[in-house]
Amino acid sequence: MTSTIHPTAVIAAGAKLGADVSIGPFCVVGEQVTLGDRVRLVSHVAIDGDTEIGDETEIFPFASIGHRPQDKKFKGENSRLVIGKRNVIREHVTMNPGTEGGGLITQVGNDCLFMASSHVAHDCMIGNNVILANNATLAGHVHVGDGVILGGLSAVHQFARIGAYAFIGGMAAVEKDVIPYGMVIGERAHLAGLNLVGLKRRNVEREAIHALRNLYKQLFLQSGGTLNDRANSLNEAAKTTEERQLLDFILNDSSRSFCTPALDKADSREAA
Repeated sequence: MTSTIHPTAVIAAGAKLGADVSIGPFCVVGEQVTLGDRVRLVSHVAIDGDTEIGDETEIFPFASIGHRPQDKKFKGENSRLVIGKRNVIREHVTMNPGTEGGGLITQVGNDCLFMASSHVAHDCMIGNNVILANNATLAGHVHVGDGVILGGLSAVHQFARIGAYAFIGGMAAVEKDVIPYGMVIGERAHLAGLNLVGLKRRNVEREAIHALRNLYKQLFLQSGGTLNDRANSLNEAAKTTEERQLLDFILNDSSRSFCTPALDKADSREAA
């Protein structure tokens, strides 16, 4: 297998190209860039910095990948952007490497879809099978679990955590942590139940979904003590993987509070 490089593309001497790479017109690839096997740059893609892109990833026109972080604290330290395999990165997507304040790395998992004009800022950690719809934006240091979907024009505050298989509604502004399997909506995002559609798509057993719904109600729709108090009191009784994952997420240290149901909407979706 041989690579195909358009004559108008500019490939720095130090760049490392895997087998059967396709680089289209007017692409620019920096000297510290590594492209895995069968990576495809459609056209007008700019990749720089210490950036590694995994096998079979496809990047569309005018994406800017690995250029210096949009962080005034960045002083040129040697940081990285690592993108996994089989990702699709659409037009005008921007992804930045890490900074000294965040471990010097931004990391993206496998099989993700980044729709047009979405943004991954410095020091983000993104799992597998994640979708960012058009113009979805992650600020610095955001952690996104596996299977998360972020709707169009949504935005996540720096240092927030989005738990696995959560769903973020379009145009939501997420300032707080989102529990695994949670669904949040709103200009200032609030929890609006569980991502039941996502659970069913993952073929989670009916009994496990019922257990998770019951846990959700005890955590968020009942009063008494703090959220951490209620999580601790329910910890030993948790049996399913999904219950355990949700409680572990709440009980782990975080720099932010959690998205909770809006007071006037607490029973609107999940109490039924």
